Amino acid sequence: MAEREWLRLRPARAEDTEALYALARQTGGGLTTLPADRAVLERRVTWSLKSFAKTRGQAAEDYYLFVAEDPTTGAVVGTTGIFARVGLSRPFYSYRLLHLTQVSNDPEKIVHTQLLQLVNDYAGATELGTLFLHPDWRGGRFGALLSKGRFVFMKAESWRFSDKVMAEIRGWLDENGDSPFWEAIGRHFFDMPFLEADRLSGMGNSQFIADLMPKFPIYTNLLPKAARAVIGKPHRDARGAVRLLEEEGFRFAGAVDIFDAGPCYDAPFETIRTLRKTRCVVVETVAPVAQERGARRLIGFAGEEGFCLTLAHVGVHPDGLVLPPEVADILGCREGDAVYAAPLGPRGVRR
Repeated sequence: MAEREWLRLRPARAEDTEALYALARQTGGGLTTLPADRAVLERRVTWSLKSFAKTRGQAAEDYYLFVAEDPTTGAVVGTTGIFARVGLSRPFYSYRLLHLTQVSNDPEKIVHTQLLQLVNDYAGATELGTLFLHPDWRGGRFGALLSKGRFVFMKAESWRFSDKVMAEIRGWLDENGDSPFWEAIGRHFFDMPFLEADRLSGMGNSQFIADLMPKFPIYTNLLPKAARAVIGKPHRDARGAVRLLEEEGFRFAGAVDIFDAGPCYDAPFETIRTLRKTRCVVVETVAPVAQERGARRLIGFAGEEGFCLTLAHVGVHPDGLVLPPEVADILGCREGDAVYAAPLGPRGVRR
């Protein structure tokens, strides 16, 4: 298969629902923010459209959903999103990992114990979510476009977001698609399979968690070995997402998802690498740029289709950028327009 050159991120539209549903069916479950349910996805797209339409001063519990589109065919091959603020009208639960040290003098013994405490610590934080790319498009740097492109948008319209940003990584599932952590805890209180509980949560039903989840701390040494082993362990398909977050300055926050024990990562808004390095610059010229001479940049532009992004080699001049004609067409911009540009990152520089 020939290497693909271009991918465009743009706001999701109503007609993208079926393509989003097809992507959701490929996740294998456990990706709560991309449920394989057409009605839920339609509501998510509507929510996103209303959020994008807001003006300064109206930001609240908003949601911004982008799709990754092949500009040559129009095919939707991925999606990524941002929850502007979570845990306000409905709790956003996680398990905080606590360390307890107990000491006995007779006999002399020190016991170190880990506890899981149900918390709503991320109330008001911005959550990165809904990141999925079709397997045929993985590799290269398209995953970085979906992950890091969000930060370019967040820098361009920072008033929409919180000063704390977090990401809940999908947890480890076994070869049968079951969560060892869920089997050890959740199933005993919810009396349903992991994928069913995950589906209900993905549909926005968090009240059943508050109603049924144990409120007291859980001692992890009472859990089966298989469950303890996956606490904070990312899903095999989420390792790349973790690496990208770590490049941005995110760190494991000492908290995990209550269903599958996937790790939570967070960072202060102003410390995120791509946010810090994003600059508003003018398109000086639209002209061909030799790949070997151009600088690889994430480019975002607020045009007629909303805030769109792509990844390309561009010319960097003191007075602005030189954009290849293909990039200008993908974004819908022209000479004299202001765009947002950010370097791809450490790994992108080496490639």
